[in-house]
Order: sequence, then structure tokens, then C-alpha cells
Amino acid sequence: MDSTRHPEYPPHAPLPAQTDPGLDDLEYHHAPGTRVFHRARQRGADVTAWGRLALQMPGFLLSLGVVVLVALLVDAWVGLPYWLPTALWLASGTLAFHRPSERFLARHLLGLQRPLPHELAHLTPVWREVSARAGIDGSRYELWIEDSPQLNAYAAAGHIVGVTRHAVEKLPKSQLAAVLAHELGHHTGGHAWAGLLGWWYGLPGRITWRTLAHAVVRTIRLTMRHSLPGAALLVLALGLLACLTVKATYGLPLLLLLVPCLMAALARRAELRADAHAAVLGFAPVLAAMLLDVMARDERRAELTAPPRYAFARSGPLVRLLATHPDHRTRLHHLEPYLRSRGQTP
Repeated sequence: MDSTRHPEYPPHAPLPAQTDPGLDDLEYHHAPGTRVFHRARQRGADVTAWGRLALQMPGFLLSLGVVVLVALLVDAWVGLPYWLPTALWLASGTLAFHRPSERFLARHLLGLQRPLPHELAHLTPVWREVSARAGIDGSRYELWIEDSPQLNAYAAAGHIVGVTRHAVEKLPKSQLAAVLAHELGHHTGGHAWAGLLGWWYGLPGRITWRTLAHAVVRTIRLTMRHSLPGAALLVLALGLLACLTVKATYGLPLLLLLVPCLMAALARRAELRADAHAAVLGFAPVLAAMLLDVMARDERRAELTAPPRYAFARSGPLVRLLATHPDHRTRLHHLEPYLRSRGQTP
């Protein structure tokens, strides 16, 4: 289909003309006005997205119980039907794809800003090239800027692609395109909306759990100030209650201890899938070069600042197990097939 639309931006920011490919390092294949074919299926949900949602089901059920309990209390006090706030909470997840709600999230929760005219002029042709290569309608997504000196980018909600001002100003266009292609892979794979929905529907349960934990710790501390034996009995009673709960549920609550590790493993897999998405679009050599550069800088920084014992602790087994991003060598290893197909090696 013919497509010349661009992402929605403030009217004062004009759309730039196509950059001459000879003036930068990004090879453009889709100039404005040319025919761009969009895929029939613009987004989906891969195994990592569904896996994250499945792992967050216990948190969702806990949150649902909390919401129903609060709704029943409101029903008893005010007379508001308990099913109404419960239904509203269940339906609230659709706001993850509601544009005004996404903009509120971007501005007030993620601390993002709309691109300035010169930033927009830099980003628009790069984003158009990336989305056109993927067969995705780029006008469905909105580019945002994070005022940060760090090199970072992320996908959020249903249509947000955020990139730091440092990345916009310092990265060559080919590297910026690779970063945007990676984030687009998070959107097309369903990673962004699955993460947001899991976080939102687990929020009541997390708040309740942390409130109870804080109350228990505070109660134990207050008891210790007046009577150490009383505090010991309280701890013993809580431990006995926990053991009885685990026994009555056949040890199922112990499985919840594995959830953070499994969630981290799925997050790492999602990052590798996003890398693969960018590699399929032709950015494997650029990604590999960026990773090698980051590895070299990290090694130089570690030699100058980190003592060996600290470096070992920082990269210990537990840290690696709970890491949400794979290490650079793992990412390079998964890029090798795409590099070999182009006759290149990392």
C-alpha cells in the first residue's frame, strides 16, 4: 500500500526532507513518496510475552482478590455494587493502548518529552526507514525523548518508543536506526504491552503485600522494645503460620520464589528476540559493532576503577540469574548467524 504518513507530532515541528544517503552512514531504501508495503499483521505476542503474562497470573489473582475485597467493603459502607469497581479495574488495562493515557504515562511516569524540531528532523527519516524495512506503519507509534546523558532507548505501553537525547545527538544514524529497530521488535513481539499489563494488574497485590510486610516488621520492632520474649513468640507464631500455609497448599507458595528468576530469563530472551528483529532488517553488523565498543569501554573502566573482588561480586551467579538483559557476549553469539549470512564476523 502507498504510505506517506508520519508519526503524530506537534504542528510546529515540520517534517524534514529526506536526507541524502551520501551525507550519513545509513543506507536509505525508502524515501518519502515511495511505495511502502505494510504487513497485514502489524503486531503480535511471541512466547516471551505470553510467558510473562502466565508468570504474573498469581500476582493478578492476588490483586483481583484485593480489589474484590475492597469493593465488598465499599458495597457494605456506601451501597455501590461490588461488581462495578471490579469490572472497571479489569477493563482498565485497555488504557495501555489509549493514546491520551499513553501520553500521560510518557510525560508523568516515564519522564519523557516530545522531540524538539531539530530532533524530529533527525529522527523522522531514520524511523521511517526502520519501520518501512519492517513493513510496519510507523505512524502508529510515537517517538519520545528522554533528557538523559546515557545511551538508552526503550519501548513502552502500546505505541511509545523512547530514546535518550544523548543517543539522538551522538549516535551515527546507522546505530540510531539499529537501536530503533531493536525497540520496534519489542513492540511487534508484544513485549512492551505484556510488561505494562503485568505490572498494572499486579499493582494492587504488590501494594497489599508490601503494606502487610511493613506492618509485620514494624509490629515486631515495637514488640522488641517492650519484651524480647514477646517478640520471639510473635516471630515463632508467624513462622508456624507460614509453615502451615505451605503445607496446606502442598508447597505451591514456594514456587513463587522462582518467579523472579523465570521473569528475568524471559526478559533476557525478549532482548535477544528484539536483537534478532533488528538483525533481520539488516542491522546485525551495526549491533555487533556497538556491542564490541561497549564491551571495550566496560573493560577499560573496570581496569581503572573496579578491584577484582568487587568485579567478581558484581558479576556473581545471583546477579546474572536476575539480570533482565543478556551479557554482551551472549548477544554477540546470537548475532553470529546473521553476520555469517552477510559474510561478516563479530
